[in-house]
Amino acid sequence: MSDTSAPHSSYDLVVVGAGPGGYVAAIRAAQLGLKTAIIEKQHMGGVCLNWGCIPTKSLLKSAEVYQSMQHAEDYGLSVKGAGFDIEKVVQRSRGIADRLSAGISFLMKKNKITVIDGFARLTAPGTVSVSVDNAVVAEVSAPHIIFATGASAKSLPGITPDGDVVWTAREAMTPKQLPQSLLVIGSGAIGIEFASFYRSFGSEVTVLEAQDRILPQEDADVSKAALRAFKKRGIKFVTGAKLEPLDINKTSADARWTDNNGKAQAGTFDRVILAVGVAANIDGLGLVEQGVQLDRGQVVVNEWSETSVKGVYAIGDMTAPPWLAHKASHEAVICVEKLAGEQDVEPLNPRSIPGCTYSSPQIASVGLTEQAAKAQGLNVRIGQFDLSALGKAQAMGETEGFVKTVFDDDTGELLGAHMMGAEVTELIQGYVIAQQLETTEEELMHTVFAHPTMSEAMHESVLDAFDKAIHS
Repeated sequence: MSDTSAPHSSYDLVVVGAGPGGYVAAIRAAQLGLKTAIIEKQHMGGVCLNWGCIPTKSLLKSAEVYQSMQHAEDYGLSVKGAGFDIEKVVQRSRGIADRLSAGISFLMKKNKITVIDGFARLTAPGTVSVSVDNAVVAEVSAPHIIFATGASAKSLPGITPDGDVVWTAREAMTPKQLPQSLLVIGSGAIGIEFASFYRSFGSEVTVLEAQDRILPQEDADVSKAALRAFKKRGIKFVTGAKLEPLDINKTSADARWTDNNGKAQAGTFDRVILAVGVAANIDGLGLVEQGVQLDRGQVVVNEWSETSVKGVYAIGDMTAPPWLAHKASHEAVICVEKLAGEQDVEPLNPRSIPGCTYSSPQIASVGLTEQAAKAQGLNVRIGQFDLSALGKAQAMGETEGFVKTVFDDDTGELLGAHMMGAEVTELIQGYVIAQQLETTEEELMHTVFAHPTMSEAMHESVLDAFDKAIHS
């Protein structure tokens, strides 16, 4: 029940959550002339900006530079006594996050968006109460309410993060000292990125994955190549792992598991990172009480992000996967433009959402894997080009990896693209644009790629799919 004594204000749109979905929704709404308010209980920019996408990339860049210093002689250079200060590495990461969070606050002021601090709860269709320390401080109403509250790390039975020995991504981003031994549970993008970061600075890292291969969402060829690359760096992997509850003491955790052959294994680790997925942040929001439909804990929405309750919307990690910041931002724009009555709004195509893992080597993909395309009964043509045959890659000393393309042999449609190697998280956008423009294989083959660049591997992969590759 709402507190009628609290101040009440009305808007055209109220956004709950100021992450990459919420703040983008608020800005686009303001641009379209809607009187907009945004409610945030903690940090402008949400988890992504403050405790996810941005700070982790800062950490990984420090690790990349440090690793390059270890191989300076390969470039005819000499670096003596190279070291690192983990506190300064973390400070740099936090500083970048703080600056960007302040930047989001500036954008709210610039766009004349009302910012309300507190926790929001849907009390009736079109009405939200805002609480601070469980006391209602405001009530707002709007014909359109967008929830963009994100998600939190999942736990496993018998394995609950304590912030000390067992970490979520948040604790893993702010270590006071490096663990000598680290267990990472889960080999998706988050788990692999942290495994790569800590290994770069000397931690002994073991990764457990319940499925039969690492990076299970990626193309099988990428998974195999990534496994070889990470093992070469000294990271240990166990696939098909069945983990028992941890025995945790003050300074370490004892873990026991069986591998995919049923062999029992055990180890003691200074720290454990739990990276087994996320669960939607819906507790206390009043969504269920107001009739919003859920499916396995995620909010069910239509192609315009509207829930089962008219005028109530949900975007980003609250909804179906993939749980990616850029998906949330794009959903935000589509949702706002549609409810504002803009013309020619198109729903998001799930196959056009790129995925990136910023490990060393990097991994990036978009669209269907070879396995998924074949499972759909499509007649496919596969192209692949190894970076080792690329002049720019050799000049950079970054020859590990490849580019793989998947085409529909009947129509020439680019179904998917999958990459592993240096800076492939930047290259993938070329294929994303090609998919968006419905570019055919012929048009890609006729496109001029600059030389020498890493992007030439993209061209060669397309050519290879049609037996026209020049350099392989």
